[in-house]
Amino acid sequence: MSKIVSTVNVNGIRAAASKGMLDWLAATEADVVCLQETRATDEQTRAALGPALEAGWVLSHAEPESKGRAGVGILSRRAPTAVRIGFGSTEFAASGRYLEADFDDVTVASVYVHSGEENTPKQDEKYRFMAEFGSYLKARTGEFVVCGDWNIAPAEADLKNWKANQKSAGFLPEERAWIAELLAAGYVDVVRALHPGVAGPYSWWSYRGRAFDNDSGWRIDYHLARGDLAGRAKQAVVERAAAYDQRWSDHAPVTVQYR
Repeated sequence: MSKIVSTVNVNGIRAAASKGMLDWLAATEADVVCLQETRATDEQTRAALGPALEAGWVLSHAEPESKGRAGVGILSRRAPTAVRIGFGSTEFAASGRYLEADFDDVTVASVYVHSGEENTPKQDEKYRFMAEFGSYLKARTGEFVVCGDWNIAPAEADLKNWKANQKSAGFLPEERAWIAELLAAGYVDVVRALHPGVAGPYSWWSYRGRAFDNDSGWRIDYHLARGDLAGRAKQAVVERAAAYDQRWSDHAPVTVQYR
């Protein structure tokens, strides 16, 4: 089993690769890196990650059917024993929002949940995704961790300005209740478990205003693990850039070390 798993929404793989992601990949100790919002075809993603692939990283990728939207991937130090795209949904089969890979007896998955917008068709689509994906996750067994951009802050401690966002997508009661249902079904939010009772650690900051400088962020990127794997998480860090101009995405990598 891989010992260190990281997840990051790259906000466009071609842009991220040109801004510093390749340097981060060259330096990281992660064994597996889950990617979201590649916003690119398989060919474009491989081209953007060319130096990393030449250095030995193995890419599994689910390209999106809609140009410039979604797309998820998994980079690993060694080839997975099996890879599966999607979770059995007809509507979202080609959306590029879910990918999982087996590494011996452990499965690592990368998910990108819709961002949503309250009282719009976009939010309705998010709820349909949540319903189908939730059923899939609850039926899963074995050693399993699903990492990604969930676009939901589970609790008040997970976003800086929670009072002003009580009616905002990403912090709606229905969304938070869905995460609570997954936790009740046996999943563990390993970052929160390792950082109880603290604000954040945030993983996304708007590019607008001084959100990053003021650490006015949201914790919407996390690992949900089940089985013995959840109890083996021993350290979790958000790899926040040292300065605004050193960011290569509006999200930061969320990295967990498992025993």
